[in-house]
Amino acid sequence: MSKFFYKRKLDEIEEKARPVHINSYKQLVWTKFKSHKLALFGAVVLIGVAFFTLLGPLFVEVGYEDMDFSNLFSPPLTEGHPFGTDELGHDVLVRVMYGGRISLFVGFASAVITTLIGTLVGLFSGFYGGIVDRLLMRFVDVMLSIPMFPILITLTLVFGSGIMNIILVLTVFGWMGVSRLVRGLVLSIRETEYVMSARAMGVRNGRIILRHVLPNVIPIVIVSATLNMSYAILAESSLSYLGLGIQPPMPSWGNMLQRAMNYILGTTAGTNPWWLTVFPGFFIFITVLNVNFLGDGLRDALDPKFVSES
Repeated sequence: MSKFFYKRKLDEIEEKARPVHINSYKQLVWTKFKSHKLALFGAVVLIGVAFFTLLGPLFVEVGYEDMDFSNLFSPPLTEGHPFGTDELGHDVLVRVMYGGRISLFVGFASAVITTLIGTLVGLFSGFYGGIVDRLLMRFVDVMLSIPMFPILITLTLVFGSGIMNIILVLTVFGWMGVSRLVRGLVLSIRETEYVMSARAMGVRNGRIILRHVLPNVIPIVIVSATLNMSYAILAESSLSYLGLGIQPPMPSWGNMLQRAMNYILGTTAGTNPWWLTVFPGFFIFITVLNVNFLGDGLRDALDPKFVSES
């Protein structure tokens, strides 16, 4: 009777304290995030890039496969082609928009999946310890010892180069870092007084993980997700640049660069189509840079012990 009484009291105290705690924490996070100017700038830029790639094609009359044979290798600001055209008369602006959809989707999907897998592995490894921890961490060590990029190329050749296959390949080698970060944090959390008290009262492990451990690792998980997204965008661009990623005619920022390299030293007409590399390369650069800015700001805002000087 005493155990159930104290368990009920603990639940009542948690329910009463949660709204104030969550609201005050959210206000603190938002205040610290607003003070981080680079992170705020990065968030605005990323929102702008997302709107540009998702809504931009709705305001143009041509598709990414449409060709204008009267305007081959047209430079930027040509009438009807603000970003110019490529060797087949494709509008570069339209292809950058559609290519951004692919690159951002691959980056976001890969980041979400790898973060979920890494979080689950880290939670179980850190919380249960013992043989579970040893087996999972040795598996992580094996995965980390494998040379990543050659294996990425091999898996891409084996499974193909579709969007889902690229996401699968990036997921296979993207979750280990998150699992180690989460495991290290869980090892310290499981020794705290509130977790020990919950165990002493007979609270199930699943409930302890969901209500006491997981909320405390969410900040580092969110930051890891942003870093994974920037990594995935660069990895997809690299694979596409090598001809192993998204295949034409479907555009991505990476395969646009790969195709442009065939002509970057000049065409038969003596024109150097610099715009074919500048525009997709610029969008890769600003997207990855501002994802990192956002991740840095989220780290500062979500860590209660960190005082930003920016």
